[in-house]
Amino acid sequence: MRVRMLTAVAAALTLLLTGCSGGGTDTGGKVKLRFQSLAWQQESVDANKELVEEWNASHPGIQVQYVQGSWDSVHDQLLTSFEGGEAPDIIHDASDDLADFAYGGYLADLSELLPERLTSDIPRQSWETATFDKGIYGVPFLQEPRVLIANRKILDSSGVRVPTAEKPWSWEEFRQITKTLTEKMGDGKYGVAWPLKEPVSVTLNLGLSAGGQLFHRGDDGKVTIRFTDGDGVVPGTVHAQVNSDKSASRTTLGMGGSDTLPGLFGGKYAMVPLGFSYRQQIVQQAPKGFEWTVLPAPAGPGGPAQGVSPQTLSVAEDSPYKKEAAQFIDFMLQPGNMVRLAKGDWMLPTGTQALADPSLHTEKDGWATGAALARDLRSAPAQSVRGYPEWKDKVATPALQEYYSGAIDAAELEKRLVEDGNLVLARYQR
Repeated sequence: MRVRMLTAVAAALTLLLTGCSGGGTDTGGKVKLRFQSLAWQQESVDANKELVEEWNASHPGIQVQYVQGSWDSVHDQLLTSFEGGEAPDIIHDASDDLADFAYGGYLADLSELLPERLTSDIPRQSWETATFDKGIYGVPFLQEPRVLIANRKILDSSGVRVPTAEKPWSWEEFRQITKTLTEKMGDGKYGVAWPLKEPVSVTLNLGLSAGGQLFHRGDDGKVTIRFTDGDGVVPGTVHAQVNSDKSASRTTLGMGGSDTLPGLFGGKYAMVPLGFSYRQQIVQQAPKGFEWTVLPAPAGPGGPAQGVSPQTLSVAEDSPYKKEAAQFIDFMLQPGNMVRLAKGDWMLPTGTQALADPSLHTEKDGWATGAALARDLRSAPAQSVRGYPEWKDKVATPALQEYYSGAIDAAELEKRLVEDGNLVLARYQR
């Protein structure tokens, strides 16, 4: 890890100025930390701010300032703040955004800073999402499986088998059922709508169930891209639904998840694959009388495995108060607090004690279905791959968008993902 050498003058200034590099102390000797949160739903913002207030009330010597960040710009914003020496002490992000920051020396290794209570409560597969070169650079605390949100009336009237977490649809069965639903619904309506404005994480994470991996790390530690039969199952299913079966709407391919909700409410689509947290928008926006249900995503030979990139809390390497920052993270992620954060974001907690909370296992709003999927959530395939953001933006996103729309075939998709992709990754692994 790159270690930055601070001069005595810079160190002294850090203690005096709280608005500059992370935290500091005031004239009363209090430690002052900055916590940048990316919470955006009002329930989540409220939960985070309440926890900060509770911490401050019970820790007069270590005060935390809440700073609002944005998911839309977090990567570039953090990179700028790291380079400028103005990074917050405690950083809210997602695990798939951490690799470059961890390898670049911008984040503190938390291995020796976290209490055993926390490290033992979160399962190993979750810790893997934030582990790079055996160091832990974030605490994974919220995770979001992808599920199928379905119009219950359309599903029930069709007579198709309704999947459960114990017996989900296979990808082949899912394709056939969307054809059946489309035929029964009539012209201008579709069995499924795929909102694929951001297609990469959806494709990779659902692909784990079919045996897809795409990224392969060799004995030398370097990662290369290989496209196997398993990698082709999910994109092949979507491509067929849109272009040959006509069971998936072409117009939703360029949409975000929220854009498809009016069509779901209006009966234009029987199902929409969405992140688990979209249930909140459905509760808030669905018209009176709309009946909906949460179904598990299709599964392949590997079972219902899914890749996830949990939300994380990290500590800046430049923070002069890493120990105190880790203490705040431990407080935020006490089991009861983790439940509050999960319910505020309509996601699942990673902690086993929090996940066992009865309020997360009710049938209402599909909580029980999501909780049943938690055991099969795995680290997203590209989790620790350096250069993934560039590969995603410059190679994978345009290639998948063109493939799903029918502009290119499967051979061209594979060529772009593999050949162009490996050229990108090679620049990060010299």
